[in-house]
Amino acid sequence: MTPQEFKANRHALGLSAAQLGAILNTDPRTVRRWEAIDVKTARPPNPIACRVLEWLAQGYRPPQWPASK
Repeated sequence: MTPQEFKANRHALGLSAAQLGAILNTDPRTVRRWEAIDVKTARPPNPIACRVLEWLAQGYRPPQWPASK
């Protein structure tokens, strides 16, 4: 999954970087680095995080899922 795809999937789920970070038990800055285009700060998305994002896109909702408003 490319950084652009990772970010697009997160946006499609309506999650902020902080919310996805809470689900993945990682810092929101790490999530933003996975999505970065800038070569200096970019990191490739973690393969496990990509898999979890795919599960979320398929309908899985963990206990950390943000409550509906």
